[in-house]
Amino acid sequence: MKESRRKFLTTSCRALSMAAVATQMRHLGLINVLAQEKKGKIREEVSSISSRDVDGGTNYKALVCVFLSGGNDSNNTVIPNYDAGYAQYTTARQTQGLAIPRANLLSISPPGMNGQVYGFHPSMTGLHTLWGQGKLAVVCNAGTLVQPLTRPQYQSGMPRPMQLFSHTDQVDQFRTSISNYKSTTGWGGRLADRTTSQNPGAAISMITSIAGATVFSVGNNTSPLIVTAAPTPLNQVLALNGFTTAADDLARKTAMSRIRQQDLNYSLIQQASVLTQQAVNVSDQLSTDPALTVTFPNTTLGNQLKQVAKLMKFRTQLNMSRQIFYVQFGSFDTHTGQINNHANLWTQVSQAMKAFYDETVAQGIASNVTTFTMSDFSRTFNPAGTGSNAGSDHAWAGHHLIMGDAVLGGNFYGMPTANGSFFPTLVNSGPDDADTRGRFIPTVSVEMYCATLARWYGLAESDIQLVFPNINNFPTSNLGFMS
Repeated sequence: MKESRRKFLTTSCRALSMAAVATQMRHLGLINVLAQEKKGKIREEVSSISSRDVDGGTNYKALVCVFLSGGNDSNNTVIPNYDAGYAQYTTARQTQGLAIPRANLLSISPPGMNGQVYGFHPSMTGLHTLWGQGKLAVVCNAGTLVQPLTRPQYQSGMPRPMQLFSHTDQVDQFRTSISNYKSTTGWGGRLADRTTSQNPGAAISMITSIAGATVFSVGNNTSPLIVTAAPTPLNQVLALNGFTTAADDLARKTAMSRIRQQDLNYSLIQQASVLTQQAVNVSDQLSTDPALTVTFPNTTLGNQLKQVAKLMKFRTQLNMSRQIFYVQFGSFDTHTGQINNHANLWTQVSQAMKAFYDETVAQGIASNVTTFTMSDFSRTFNPAGTGSNAGSDHAWAGHHLIMGDAVLGGNFYGMPTANGSFFPTLVNSGPDDADTRGRFIPTVSVEMYCATLARWYGLAESDIQLVFPNINNFPTSNLGFMS
């Protein structure tokens, strides 16, 4: 390759916005593989439809992961609202000031819980509305596992997740769905790997993160599109700098287009040219900032979900049949001052998720978009501190929300705990506690929870174990909350 070409490419690539270049950086890790491929083979594989396709990519579907970073206290998110259950709750939490008054709970009556009434945190008003409309469900007592565990088995030393109760490790295990070794790929990325043929001709990556790069979005052959949140206009996120309508800029763009047609017999150059062209195409297609019907809250999570909704409006122009989105909202590590902080956090989550759902309705895709929560872990049932300083410490199993018209909402889902229901026995040192502080042992693994979502998304039965390597350790890969 001549020096002049090398210099030109270096100069031209600087004109690409950092977001556009960063979007494709991980592809460089595939160069050794690409060099072994026959010319054009990758394009053929992407455009072909394999026998494992469920619907051939003709119907749009999207998964939106809302990660509640820091470890959400599920014990104050979904609370028993029947006499015996609320009594257990207040016995453990009221003295130290961590119990929510029963009169403030947003009452829900899941039919799968034998007539027992529960309540959402009082800040979850928008989500409570969706529950009443049958658009929201709860997966109970879910968390990281290597295999099913009871309290006696846990205390006897049977296998459990690596570095249990550690933020970093448990976050990674939720994102990878692997708890017995460190994985360099996430279940979102592996899901994209196995369903890429349902997204033929897609102009961008199947996975988009509005919260930076995480292992969740990394597959063996998949890397994420990294997009900044609103209020950054969408047409500025992947803009190309230095290519205006001025004569010299137009000449530069024409020259860059021509030079990308040279030396394509070299695999490295061919792939670099393809990736550069993808960045140019996406920038051209996202040349406007679309208006949304719904007003989103101007909060961290609201602005992330607002950008997701804007990208979804371009699904047809970008030829997207399948999309996975990752957003993240922090500050759930409530060791102190939990009552006020947790209320503020759930106000923001509820408002943002409700606005996002309403926008999917406005776009006509509420049946095609499923939003779900994940978090590091739950918090100890036994509080830490007292009074206004009361909080909670790192625990284990928690409750998670699934939202959308394809969700069989208004109900709890899970696997039986020691008391026979999906909800753990709320007693410190009780039959579902790993120790003495209410670190409840999961009965639903990350694999079971996420495989249910992945199957709805279009993952074939034959590929479930490839995305979730430990799924056969558990009794089911379908919890039944998706239609």
